[in-house]
Parts: sequence; structure tokens; C-alpha cells
Amino acid sequence: MESSALITLIHTSPFYELTALVVLAAVFGFVGMLLRQPMIVSFIAVGILAGPSVLDIVHSEEIISLLAELGIALLLFLVGLKLDLHLIRTLGVVSLATGLGQVFFTAVIGFFIGVALGLDTLTSLYVAVALTFSSTIIIVKLLSDKKEVDSLHGRIAIGFLIVQDLFVVLSMMVLSTFGIGAQEANGGALAHIASVLLYGLIMLVFVYLFIRYVADMLVERLAHSPELLITFTIGWAALLAALGSYLGFSKELGGLLAGVSLASTAYREIIVSRMAALRDFLLLFFFIALGMHLDLSLLGTQITPAIVFSLFILIGNPLIVMAIMGYMGYQKRTGFLAGLTVAQISEFSLIFMAMGLSLGHVSSESLGLVTLVGLITIAMSVYMITYSHRLYSVMEPILWIFERHSPFREVLNDHSINQSRSYDIILFGAGRYGSALAWALKAAGKHLLIVDFNPEEVKHRQKLGFDAIYGDAGDQEFIATLPLAGSECVILAMSQPTSYFSKEDQRFVLIDTLKESGYQGKIAVTVQQYDVDDQEIQKRLIEHGADMVFLPYRDAARDAVEQLEKQISKRKIS
Repeated sequence: MESSALITLIHTSPFYELTALVVLAAVFGFVGMLLRQPMIVSFIAVGILAGPSVLDIVHSEEIISLLAELGIALLLFLVGLKLDLHLIRTLGVVSLATGLGQVFFTAVIGFFIGVALGLDTLTSLYVAVALTFSSTIIIVKLLSDKKEVDSLHGRIAIGFLIVQDLFVVLSMMVLSTFGIGAQEANGGALAHIASVLLYGLIMLVFVYLFIRYVADMLVERLAHSPELLITFTIGWAALLAALGSYLGFSKELGGLLAGVSLASTAYREIIVSRMAALRDFLLLFFFIALGMHLDLSLLGTQITPAIVFSLFILIGNPLIVMAIMGYMGYQKRTGFLAGLTVAQISEFSLIFMAMGLSLGHVSSESLGLVTLVGLITIAMSVYMITYSHRLYSVMEPILWIFERHSPFREVLNDHSINQSRSYDIILFGAGRYGSALAWALKAAGKHLLIVDFNPEEVKHRQKLGFDAIYGDAGDQEFIATLPLAGSECVILAMSQPTSYFSKEDQRFVLIDTLKESGYQGKIAVTVQQYDVDDQEIQKRLIEHGADMVFLPYRDAARDAVEQLEKQISKRKIS
């Protein structure tokens, strides 16, 4: 009775409903953190618990949906802020080929699996198309959390996810034409597609003109008031997302274009840092809404086919992406990490099936089947992406079939290593801290070789006058080719996206490889996490063979305090 009375009280006000959701999210998030589970899984679980199948807490679905849509717009806006237009041009071919290739092969194989499981032809076709959609929002959120949006595989993944989004839009438009008469449908479909293409072109021209003539001047003016700058960016992201939806393509693409339009401004990092917390809060409601729409009553009879389809998505989709990227000249590591991002289906898959149900093309059981596949694959893929580097270290010995003898897209042949040349320092990682170290070492007169896994970053360092080569720190054969003889020190400054420290950590692997190769110089390791115990980190790394451990945040803070104390002492003496 008390529980029923509490739920009745919650339903008396949308504010009470939101309060209940946030409290549940905090509780489940804390439990998930203790169990080392990603927050996304906890938030989806809150949505299931609060949804109609369990507690039926939420009746104000319009409010939840509104907050979720705003969170999506902000998420894609922040992704757009990080996109380099030059990068989009250079990765356009692989994004298009991988995106379309994955859609085609997933649809064809998924169709035959459906037929083999006894589904009729039309239902098999619907399910096969639904399986081709991957969740851009979930993937981008995970890549953002792991600081991998700017990595090579992260940017390729975002590229082919955008291609998928375009396919989603086209599929929805084609499907929507079946709701009207046949004659009107044929003419209406062509006219609708033509109008969307025209509006899309107009919007791209508008964004280009905004970047060229307005963005820098406008943002510089707005930056005088931080509050106004944030208000403008929220409004701009929502405006272009709404405009994109109104003109016939998705809110996600509209929000992405809003971010791209401000990516060239000098204040983009400030915008990113101030918007991140708001984005995370609003995305909570997206994941809750996703969980709320998983109807558990439709799932019971579809367990066996759902497991078969889920295994295909979890295993088959990454294999398809790896095969395509390997054929195009990428290394197995890049293909593996990018491939894991498509190991789930999207919220659009459920929407697509719901549209088919409303048109009478599929049954509610088919919707339940795809819903269960979504629940399984989203939950599992979150772990696969979160622990992608651990998985790669386990799977690496058998992935050679997905790599050409010469992965030409990631090998910079015109800058090969001169084995007769010696270096004082070999620096792995050209990120923010690695770049700062490189400039400081160069100023100190050290002869330096930079190694990085991002070809674009390597080219950039070479243009700045550094000796830089492309290389995978986890590749033992590559390490053996380095001019280690005569090197005073090897510095490991790679960014590590996870907060755990284990033997699968790339830094531990590289220390082992250096020791096994007979390297006699010093090994220094940087640790950029600042929320874990210094002594524990140093103890584990030094026990494993590191000679020095750099803690940039702690070191910078201590240096700042020392300088501050010196200035205070000088003032007292004077």
C-alpha cells in the first residue's frame, strides 16, 4: 500500500516524476560504479524499472522526450566542434565505403538468417534493415568518455556512423511513403527525397557562409559574457537540430552541423568544457527514455531468434567492418577498434520496426524480437567498447587475416626509420602532454624521435620539424625495428582511456616488450589520471619495470606551489 501511495504521489506532478528518475539514476549509477558497470547500462536499467512494464512511474513522456532530444542535439553539437573539415575530406572515402559496405552485408546476411529462422520474407527484410542501424549517440558517448573521439579509429567510426544516419533518414522517408496511396506514394517519395537533398544542400551552403563570414566575429563578441556564450551555443545547437528535423533529415545531423559551424573558432575548447556537464545530465533522460520503451511483455517468445541475431550483430558486424577496412589498407588494430562500435543496434531500429507495425507489415512479435536484440546488443557492446583495448590484446594473434601485408593507409613509407641513426629520447604519444614534452626536450638540445598511432598527428609533427614516425606501441615487431641502441630514455606518454592498471594496459605491454628486446636505457611513464592514488600508480609501474613515473597534474601543481611560495617569500623579504 505504501509503495502504491508513493507512485500515486509521484504521478501528481511532472516535477515529482523527474525527481524520482534522477534519484533512481543516482542510486543505480552508484551501484553500477561499485560493480564496475558503465553508466549507460545503469541508466537504461532505470528506464526499464520506471517504464510501463515495471513500476510505471513516468506519465510525462513528452517532457522526458524533450529533454532527451535536447541532450542528443548537444551531444552531436560537441562532436561537431571536434570535427576537422580537412579530416572529413581525407576520411570521406573510407567512411563511405565502410558505412555502405557494412549496411549492405549486414542487411543481406541478416535477411538470410531471418528466413532460416522461419520468418516470412517481408518480416525478414524489415529485421535485416533494422539490424543495419548502429546507435550514434551511445557510440559517441562511449568514445567521448574514453577520450577516443579524436583517435584515428574514433574519427573513422564517426564518419561511417554519419553515413549510417543518412541511410536511416532515407529508409524512414521511403517507408513513410507506404502510408499513402500507391500512385501518390511514388510521386511523393521522389518529390520528398528531392526536396530533402535540396534543403540539405542549402543548409550546407548556409553553414559554410556562417563559418566563412560570421562565426569568428560573432563568437568573439559573445565570449565577453560567458553566460551569453553558453546560452547562444545551446540555442544554436537546438536551432539547427530543429531545422534539420523540419527540413527532413535528423536532429542529430542538424546538431552536428551546428558544432561544425563553430569548430574553427578560437573558443571551441571553452565551449566544450562548459557544455560537457549539461550534455551528460540531459543524456541521462535519453537513456532513460530508451529503457522505458523496451516492452518486456513482447520479449518472452523471441529469446532463441534474438540470441542468434544478437550474436550476428556482436560478432558479425565487427568482422564485416574489419574486413572492409583491412582491404582498404588499414591495420588490424584500427579495424578492430572501429569495428566494435557497430556491435549493437540503434534506437532507430525500434522506431523502424514500429513504423512497419503501424503499416501492418510486421507483427508485434517482430517488434519484440528487435527490442530484445537491442537490449542484448546495447548492453554487451557497451562493455566491448569500454574494454576494447583489453579485447584487442586477447584477440590480436588471430586478427592477422584482417590486415594487408602492407597496410598502406597507415604506413608512411616516405619517412621510414634510419636504423643507423641514434636518438637521445624516443617519445611514444604526441598528444597534449607528449607535445609539450617534445618541445621542452627539443629546447634542451635532445635528439628526439616521436612515435604515434595517428598518421595525421605524425604528419603534423613532421611539418613542425620533428622526426616522427607512425607506429603501434602494442606491436612487438614494430618495436624491434626502432633504433633503441644508444637511446638514453624511452618516454611512454600515450593517453590511456581507461582508469584501470593491469597487464593489458598498453604501457605495461610496451615496458615488457622493451625489456624483452634487451633495451638498457631508462623507461619513463606518464600517468594522466588525477583521481587515483599517486603512490599506488608509481608502485605498480615501477614494480613492472618503469624507472620514472610522471604525474603531469600533480607535478604541475607542486611546481605552481613552489613558485607561489618563492614569490611570497620575496615579497616578505622586500
